[in-house]
Amino acid sequence: MTSRAAASSAKDAVGVLGTGSCLPGNVVTNEEVGAPAGVTNEWIVQRTGIRERRWAKPDEVTSSLASTAARSALADAAVCAEDISLIIVATSTPDSPQPPTATAVALELGVPAGTPCFDMNAVCSGFVFALATAERMLHGTTGHALVIGADVYSRTLRPTDRRTVVLFGDGAGAVVLGPARGRGVFATRLATFPDKRDLIRVPAGGSRIPASPESLAEGLHYFTMDGRAVRAFVESRIGPMIRDFLDEHRPPASGTGPRTHLVPHQANGRMIDALAAGLGFPPALTHSTVREYGNTGAASVPLTLDHATASLTPGDLVLLAGFGGGMAAGLALLEWEPSPPRHRA
Repeated sequence: MTSRAAASSAKDAVGVLGTGSCLPGNVVTNEEVGAPAGVTNEWIVQRTGIRERRWAKPDEVTSSLASTAARSALADAAVCAEDISLIIVATSTPDSPQPPTATAVALELGVPAGTPCFDMNAVCSGFVFALATAERMLHGTTGHALVIGADVYSRTLRPTDRRTVVLFGDGAGAVVLGPARGRGVFATRLATFPDKRDLIRVPAGGSRIPASPESLAEGLHYFTMDGRAVRAFVESRIGPMIRDFLDEHRPPASGTGPRTHLVPHQANGRMIDALAAGLGFPPALTHSTVREYGNTGAASVPLTLDHATASLTPGDLVLLAGFGGGMAAGLALLEWEPSPPRHRA
């Protein structure tokens, strides 16, 4: 487990200056995904809280969703693409195995040649892993980074697998990081539990099981998940990890202290409700998009953060909590104070 708490002066702090998101226009209902999987709308809502999700159209790919979200974040931060000094795209569904999807985003945005751009795959924890990496790379500089979470899971799902096909949607979320006036991103913690690595996987398509007619026939390129074991992992590991992290980095609660908002990975609506209740987060401070958009993988934390900004005020604390395949978890605590002017309607 790795952990970091900022110990330097505020002038070195790196914070979120702007947010953005992108969702495909294709709305997919519970009836549409449920019929091939043999389940009803009521069954899906009862077990997941999800009512619909968005799936990419044939001409939409991970980089196109990521680029649109990035443009929105740049506009929100009042930062030009020419001022970006780093791009990290968190994804486990890249456009192709190589080159990095981040390079397609950089080309689309017109980021200057020579700017470092790379992908990061920590599955659903990927955005928080990327955020922590970018914060450390920018620390002590005046640079700006685009950190993006984007996934198109709809193309990895077996239509008849009710454990997965009802859960996942496509989307992208992005933030611009840069010099902060306050504490910015002041604490992070990253952890991986490799003994649980097989709970969530796509078996084929890599060097262990290359693509072949046989692997395709066996359905080894589909996303698979042991849902019950994942839930047990979240209950036993994630709640205690978050509680310990907050005890270490958040000041004691008081009537006059800053509010702390929870922006968790949107794994499952019921799981989010249980996690927030166990941690003592009231519904008003727990932000969720899973009911409308499903589980959007690495996009879920930044996408939900973008939607949460309307209820955030300067000085609030925001806990970003990613968890999922690997199995892995990433936590980041930041002070909300985006740079003016804001461009949100």
